[in-house]
Parts: sequence; C-alpha cells; structure tokens
Amino acid sequence: MTANEEQTMELEALRSIYEGDECFKELSPASFQYRVGNLGDPKAFLLEISWPDTYPELPPNISLNAFFNNGISSSVKQNIIAKLQEQVEANLGSAMVYTLFEWAKENQEELMENHQPVVGAVTISVTQNTVTSHTSVAKKKKKEQLSKSQKKKLADKTDNQGELPRGWNWVDVIKHVSILVTVLTSSPWRHLCKADFTN
Repeated sequence: MTANEEQTMELEALRSIYEGDECFKELSPASFQYRVGNLGDPKAFLLEISWPDTYPELPPNISLNAFFNNGISSSVKQNIIAKLQEQVEANLGSAMVYTLFEWAKENQEELMENHQPVVGAVTISVTQNTVTSHTSVAKKKKKEQLSKSQKKKLADKTDNQGELPRGWNWVDVIKHVSILVTVLTSSPWRHLCKADFTN
C-alpha cells in the first residue's frame, strides 16, 4: 500500500471517528487540530498535526504554535512535543494521528503539570481595554464650555478642592422666600394667606 493510500484511509477513519467532536478540526486533508481539554480549562491546549508527503513512513509534524496556546510557556510546549515524539517513534510506519490525540487527552494532566498561567499579558490587555473604554466615554461626554465670567463665579463659590461649600444655595432659597412673603403680605393678596406674616 502506498503512502497516499494509507493517508486516504486514515483521513476517512479520522473523519468518521471525530464526526461531531467540537474539539477536532480538519484544517486540510493532511493537517488536523485537536483541543485537549475544555474551553474554560486553564490547562487546555491545541495540538496540531500535519503529514509530510511520505507519511506514515516519515513522522508527522507536531505543532503547538496556535494562538490558543499563547498562554503556555515555551518550556511546557517543548516538553509536550518531546513526549509526543516518543509516541511517534513507537508508532512510526503506521497511522498514528488518532493515537497521538488520544494519548495527549489521557496524559493532559501530566503534560501540563508545570504549566503556570501567563497572567501578565492578560492583565495588560485588560488594562489597555479599560483605558480605551474610559477614553471613549470621556470623548462622548463633552465638557460644557464656560465663559471667563462663569468660571470666575464658579471659582468664587467653590473651596480649594473645587467643591461647593455646604449651604451655598441657601442664600437663594432665603431670598426667594422673602420675596414670596412680601408678595403674599401685600394688601391684594393678604386674604389668600391663612397666617399673618406681619406678626
């Protein structure tokens, strides 16, 4: 059987075995990805295997360079590939993609035991997103433009921290009440008042 015939048979077998498995993805008829672990699992990784022309006589190419694996340190990646290469050597000359994917699934904990989640990159991106969102909100809320005299009046009313002092508007309230009392105690309006404000 030629290498091409063996590849065709393995391809059909992989499509049959992994049909409906969301972790498996066929990138091309000679390249496959499998997510080992659940999406929320911090120890999940994406394993990619591709065939050279003369596979299975030559070993497949194993890669962990997918963006999904950016949070995994290079030492952990090298360890995973080294362990998978041992499995490749044991299965050289026969169809092995299914075997490699299943071996990685069964040994996920051991393969990722030295994995420490990379927090720095996530924190930076979150911080940058937060800064960006605050900037966009600030742009949307356009500050009211004040004239020089309005700014001076505002400065006169505020304390050294820019806060209005307690009771700053009481003068206006008292002024309005005194005007109201004057109007209500004048002779044409006096009959409307139940209380006598002059006493």
